[in-house]
Amino acid sequence: MKMKDNKSGIVGGIALILCIVIAIVMFILCSVRVPAGYVGVVYNLNGGIEHDTLSQGWHLIAPTEKVTTYSVGIEQSYLTAGKKGDSEDDESFRIPTADGKTVKVDLEFSYRFDADRVADTFTTFKGRSGSAIKDAFIKPKIVAWTQEVSAKYPVTDIFGDKRTAINAELDEYLKTKFDPYGILIDTVNFTNISVDDETAAAIQKKVTAQQELELARIEANTAKVEANKNKEVAAVEAETKKIQAQGDADAKLIAADAEARANREIAKSLTFELIQKQKYDKWDGKLPTVSTDGGSTIINAKDFQN
Repeated sequence: MKMKDNKSGIVGGIALILCIVIAIVMFILCSVRVPAGYVGVVYNLNGGIEHDTLSQGWHLIAPTEKVTTYSVGIEQSYLTAGKKGDSEDDESFRIPTADGKTVKVDLEFSYRFDADRVADTFTTFKGRSGSAIKDAFIKPKIVAWTQEVSAKYPVTDIFGDKRTAINAELDEYLKTKFDPYGILIDTVNFTNISVDDETAAAIQKKVTAQQELELARIEANTAKVEANKNKEVAAVEAETKKIQAQGDADAKLIAADAEARANREIAKSLTFELIQKQKYDKWDGKLPTVSTDGGSTIINAKDFQN
């Protein structure tokens, strides 16, 4: 009897251990971790996509469910010849130009998946993960759509002074092209552009010509500004002289008018007696004489008065 009890105890212990092991295995199989910056799309083998996505952290799911994660945080990626970022392969590529040449470029870009549309993205790409979509779709499309933009510009623009403008146009173009897929492009930048020696020499020649033209334009504008300045100075000096001349004329007119008024006032104050008195005051006592051919004759002033 005691032997049976021991056997039963052993069997019960083994069964308990088996249950614990099965529970642990089921927990492992039925739990999933969504990393920070990601969301998980749940696909139920019995019912299709669960549109309620899983946020970051640990989650329990049914054995018949599968979770695919997509990054909703910014992801940086590269198409470059160097061993940088998410690829050690040479992923640089060549782009055509409007004048029939090709240019080799390195490019970096950042992207993320739209959290509100990841279920649609899952369906569109048949359940592929975000990293698989990047390698199989995003990178090849960036190459193809970059070539569409570059084909509108001559090599001197791509390699030269319009590089920034072309980069900005490409950024907007890729954002528009990827948006219907629930993929949001954050930034796109050319990190390196290389051409053959002949093309580089032609570009340098164009840059030099543009610099010389700009210098000539600056010098011409400077001369024009100087001429306008001299013209304005001459006009100011002429106006100043005109004002001074007008001022002198006005001053003389005022002086003459004042003198005329003074003379009128003096004339009003003169009387016959005052004039006679002034004559007498100024007479030196000598009688006036009249010169004739024979000599001087003294004239008696009283004779005139009589």
